[in-house]
Amino acid sequence: MLAMLINRMAIIFVFASALFLNSAHVFPQEFNSVERFKTISEAELIKPDDEDWLIWRRTYDAQGHSPLDQINKSNIDGLAEVWRVELEQGPNMATPLVHNGVMFLASAQDSVLALDATTGEQLWEYKHRPTGFPSPRIGIALHGDKVIVPTQNMQVVALKVATGELIWKHEIETPQHEEPLRLPYSLRGAPMVANGVVLQGVTATMIPEGGFLVGLDLETGDELWRFHSIARPGEPGGNTWNNLALEDRSGGSVWVPASYDPELDLAYYGTAPTYDTAPLLHSLNKEGVSNEALYTNATIALRPKTGELAWFFQHMPNDQWDLDWVFERQIVELGIGGNSRKVVLTAGKMALFDVLDAATGEYLDSFDVGLQNIVTAIDPHTGNKTINPRAIPNAEDSNLLCPMANAGRNWPSASINPTTRMLYLPLSEICMMFGPTSDTRTLLSTGVSIVPQPTLNSDGKFGRVQAINLETGEMVWDFREVAPPVSATLSTAGGVVFVGTLDNRFVALDEKNGETLWENELGDIPNSFPISYGVNGKQYIAIVVGQPSVYHATVLKSYIDGFLGDESPLVDLPRAGPALVVYALVSD
Repeated sequence: MLAMLINRMAIIFVFASALFLNSAHVFPQEFNSVERFKTISEAELIKPDDEDWLIWRRTYDAQGHSPLDQINKSNIDGLAEVWRVELEQGPNMATPLVHNGVMFLASAQDSVLALDATTGEQLWEYKHRPTGFPSPRIGIALHGDKVIVPTQNMQVVALKVATGELIWKHEIETPQHEEPLRLPYSLRGAPMVANGVVLQGVTATMIPEGGFLVGLDLETGDELWRFHSIARPGEPGGNTWNNLALEDRSGGSVWVPASYDPELDLAYYGTAPTYDTAPLLHSLNKEGVSNEALYTNATIALRPKTGELAWFFQHMPNDQWDLDWVFERQIVELGIGGNSRKVVLTAGKMALFDVLDAATGEYLDSFDVGLQNIVTAIDPHTGNKTINPRAIPNAEDSNLLCPMANAGRNWPSASINPTTRMLYLPLSEICMMFGPTSDTRTLLSTGVSIVPQPTLNSDGKFGRVQAINLETGEMVWDFREVAPPVSATLSTAGGVVFVGTLDNRFVALDEKNGETLWENELGDIPNSFPISYGVNGKQYIAIVVGQPSVYHATVLKSYIDGFLGDESPLVDLPRAGPALVVYALVSD
């Protein structure tokens, strides 16, 4: 996240909802389908019914793939909108969840809905009060008889799955600071229930002492443990901060949900960089002290019951460019060195993937989609990266660096077809002119100026979906257009990959070659995570629109409009407003 956006966001999103003083409310509706509100077992989370979407990316391995194939390449021309529900205004990055024909959705302004997944009829609604500073959130969690919801005022609440009534609420305690915060703490990532514990990451942006993770008791909400993603002085990793005092360390936010391997009993999280980069730019050259800034830009593997750190791998030490490695950790079986290995796969904003052993964190491999120019070499044994000298911040030189911090691969998640071992990655091809020193529009605390720029020799297409063969690292095909993808991709067993784009379209691509099979006008920006689910043998596709994030979709639009002027296809697009849009095959 760019420092230049922080104040803008604070101005835009401070409004009256933060002042509500009434308590939480639930508004159950009359309906005749109580029997559909079945509890969700641990076994179902591990191996969900094909028609259900129970976790943020459907399964614990975060692959974002649906095994349903009723909607396929042969009949997709018959796909049409079958229902739409209007939602509240506000920033959000919603992921609907579906179990046994009931859809659960956290909207903006701390509202949670239970809907009939075939019609959109509201079954119950929960409104949390008081709400807090508006912040986009990725979703919720389901387990047993509970819907687990993170709120804007730093609470996690558990609701009855059948009625929306409150079971428990827990306020996550945060350190007190003498200076006012530029942005408050927030809970952006969806919670995850792993081995009976609710896991929740905390976003801390530029707050002293940084982000952290908590484990909460599933039955009471009580905090069981806390893991700090900024290493403390005197603790392991504490000597990697150039001898900075704890109050001068920040970052390490945890704003993307976990993945989890039940066999290994490990939960995998990614962490963001620090945003106060200037004190870490150069090493002190002091024995026993480094400027790597653990545990920023790392994969951390934790034991859900205790919060114990099993292993970690830092992908990008001393990140001076806000090129987060915070995004999804996908678990997949791959052939490595002639043997099948269970691996954790992840990429930061550079779209440079690291492959790690899921049990030990051992570095195995890397592959690059060809967008970035910051890393010039990778040690094949350790994964250590060599930084392009032109990328090091300095007060005099200007260099084109790729990608821009709001571009590249970003929060829209990739999906993996576990049968074909193909990964589908959304990308934005936008770079930045870096330097010289400026008093305005600087990157983080470097003092170095940044200006968004197209890629070198750009053809005016800023959006890409990249298909990658995970067994070989081969870039199989790419789908490129002017408008970048701003939703996650959704892979399906029907041979179709879905993605939403910045020009309000929902597009279906052929998984074999990336050709467009179908598209539909959504009416607003699809700034969310699409899902597929089924009810009684009928397959549906769902996506939320109209709740764009200031950190991503809104900023990308401003960049492209600036590049293209009146020729930009994003100028004067309709804004129909926030809605949940659902598609299915319709007969003639």
